[in-house]
Amino acid sequence: MTTKRIITIASVGLMSALLIYGFILANQIFSKNTKFTESELYIYVPTGANYEEVKKIIEPYVKNMNGFGMVANQSSYSENIKSGRFLFTNGMNSYELVKTLRSNIPVNLAFNNQERLEDFAGRVGSQIEADSLSLLTSFKDSVFLNENGFTDENILTMFIPNTYEIYWNTSAVKFRDKMIKEHRNFWNKERTDKAVKQGLTPIEATILASIVHKESVKKDERPRIAGVYLNRLKLGMPLQADPTVIFAIKKKSNDFKQVIKRVFYNDLFLTSPYNTYKVIGLPPGPIAMPDITALEAVLNPEKNDFIYFCASVTRFGYHEFAATLPEHNVNAKKYSDWIISQGVKR
Repeated sequence: MTTKRIITIASVGLMSALLIYGFILANQIFSKNTKFTESELYIYVPTGANYEEVKKIIEPYVKNMNGFGMVANQSSYSENIKSGRFLFTNGMNSYELVKTLRSNIPVNLAFNNQERLEDFAGRVGSQIEADSLSLLTSFKDSVFLNENGFTDENILTMFIPNTYEIYWNTSAVKFRDKMIKEHRNFWNKERTDKAVKQGLTPIEATILASIVHKESVKKDERPRIAGVYLNRLKLGMPLQADPTVIFAIKKKSNDFKQVIKRVFYNDLFLTSPYNTYKVIGLPPGPIAMPDITALEAVLNPEKNDFIYFCASVTRFGYHEFAATLPEHNVNAKKYSDWIISQGVKR
């Protein structure tokens, strides 16, 4: 066999081997490499995770880990892990899987109507990597509280209920710092001036809004209720808000899961800074996280002469309002009789 023929055969063999290798390589890179039935799913890579940990996380969803590993190594992903939330779609190939693990997708984090800071921390902790304990610790940091004019009792007023776009791997401190920025953005000069016009600071306005929020689910009625409470504050009257008594009962018993549908006469004597039947003025903190409509109701209250109100027995969910005590007593008697007829106890 001539040298030329040997070279030709060797060249053909090498080209065939290269073609086969190229086919295998392309197959490893570009063929479907997922094994889940959903159209898409999110992968969560915790902060500080290494490549071996990432492989364990994604292994249940990847058909060929060798193919994924080859692409990960060739593209240096295995040396540059990113934490966060990543979207896998059914049918992705190895190249696409590695690429998506470099694209952190934010969470639409939502919260509202939390009664306590602990509840709020739990709600947030269920949506991002930071757990409730680390969140609570960051919220209650004494330096942070002092620098921003909050206390342990009123720190819940800092958080404005809404939906926020935030990365899943955001730390507790970074989340807290984002929330104080959102707080400052919400309490712009216009809203702050409106609060001052009512004789309130932003914190006080939020505390009052929490009471308005709990008094009525009817958004169109909240400005009227806010007007009543502001009238009482101006007169130096106790707010006499049943929701604050309910909160005081829950706080004293440390049982916020109990459902209290009715406040009894004896409850009004409970010693608590949150019992606005005994304490004149606002409680030291909010009794819930008020939503935006309750906040706006306090900032834009209805101007009226009402001093009293109680639940209506003809327009359920709404209230009957009165400017004098005799008028209120008539309305209150109707409500009391209805409650008794329904057999409502606690």
